[in-house]
Amino acid sequence: MGKGERPGSAGVSPASRRKLAFAWHERAGGPRSQGSLLTPGGWVVFLAVGFVLIVLLPVANQMVAAGSALHLPDYLVPLIGKYCCYAMLAVAMDLIWGYAGILSLGQGAFFALGGYCMGMYLMRQIGDRGVYKNPVLPDFMVFLNWKELPWYWQGFDMFWFAALMVLLVPAALAFVLGWLAFRSRVTGVYLSIITQAMTFALMLAFFRNNMGFGGNNGLTDFKDLLGFQIQSPTTRVGLLIASAVGLGLSFLLCRWIVASKLGRVCLALRDAESRVRFLGYSPTGIKLFVFVVAAMISGVAGALYVPQVGIINPGEFSPANSIEIAIWVAVGGRGTLIGAILGAFIVNAAKTWLTGAMPEMWLFFLGALFIVVTLYLPHGVLGIVRGWQARRAASRVTTLAAARPAEAT
Repeated sequence: MGKGERPGSAGVSPASRRKLAFAWHERAGGPRSQGSLLTPGGWVVFLAVGFVLIVLLPVANQMVAAGSALHLPDYLVPLIGKYCCYAMLAVAMDLIWGYAGILSLGQGAFFALGGYCMGMYLMRQIGDRGVYKNPVLPDFMVFLNWKELPWYWQGFDMFWFAALMVLLVPAALAFVLGWLAFRSRVTGVYLSIITQAMTFALMLAFFRNNMGFGGNNGLTDFKDLLGFQIQSPTTRVGLLIASAVGLGLSFLLCRWIVASKLGRVCLALRDAESRVRFLGYSPTGIKLFVFVVAAMISGVAGALYVPQVGIINPGEFSPANSIEIAIWVAVGGRGTLIGAILGAFIVNAAKTWLTGAMPEMWLFFLGALFIVVTLYLPHGVLGIVRGWQARRAASRVTTLAAARPAEAT
C-alpha cells in the first residue's frame, strides 16, 4: 500500500477493509487518541446518563404529581438505586476479569462485607428504639443473651469509622487472598475455585449465631442514616443519587486505570502472562493492585445497597450471586466497562420482571442467557453495537475506494 493510499484501494480484500475500518474506529474512539478518559462523544453520553439518574429521576419522583405519566413511583426509586449498586459491582468485576484476566467467583463476598459494615452502623443507630430497648446491644444480641458488645462492633456508632471499614475490610481480605494466590502463580480455574470456596466459607461462618452478625436473619429493622429516616421518600432519593454518583466515580476510576500504562500491562497479563514476566514486569503486584481496587469498589456498592433494601444477611455471600455477577459482565461485554454496566441493568431488569411474572422460569432464563452469550455473542451486547459500527465504517471505506477510480477518470 502506497504512502498516500487509503484502506480499500486496489489489492485490499473486503475482509481486510472491514478489519482495517474496525481498527480505525477503535483507535479514533479510544481514550489514548484523545488524551483523556473519554472521547467527546463519550463524555456527552456519560453526562447525559448522569443527568437522568441524578436530576431527572429525582425530580420526576419528588416534584411531578402522582397522577402524571411522568411521575416516578416511590417503589422504583430504591429499585433503580439497587441497579446502580449492581452496576458498580459489575464494573469492578470487569476490571479484574475483562482487563486483567482474573475470573474471581468471590466478588460477592466483598460486596457483602461492605454491606455488613454499613449494616453494623445502621444497627448502632437504632439505640433504645429496638424491641428490647437496649441502648447499646442490637435486638438479636439481647435475644441471644449477649452481655456486652463484641470488640469488633466498637466504633460502628460513628459514620466515618463505618465508611472507612467499608473500604478497608474488603481491601484487607482481597490483599491477603490475592497475595497468597498471585505470588504462588495460581491462575485460571484454580483461582476461581479458591475465590468461590472463600465465599462459601464466609457464608457458613456468618450463618452462625455466635459470630455476632445476626446469624440466619442478618441485620435489619434499620431506622436512621445520618439522622434521616431511612424509609423516607426523600432519603431514598438521596440514596439513589449517592448510588448514581458512586457508579459514575467507579466507572471513571476504572477507566483511568485501564487507559493508563498499568491498564495496558493488565491487558498483556490477560493475553500472555509469561511474556510479561520475561519483559521484567511483576504480575503479582499488578494483579494485586487491581484485585484490591475491585474489592473496594464492591464494598462501597454493598454499603450503598443495604440501606436501600433494608437488610443484609448471609445469603449475600452465596456463590451463586458471584457467578451471576460474571454473567452480567458477559452479557454486556467483557473488557468494556460500559458493557458491564449495561449487562447489570439488562439482566437485573429481566430478573425483576420474570420473578414477578414467571418466578419459576428465572433460573432457566439465566442459564439459557449465559449459554447463548457464550456461544453466539462472545463480545456481549456492546459487541453487537460495535460490530454494527464497524460494518458502517467498512461500508464508508468501500464507498471511498470505489469513488477514487471515478474521480481519476
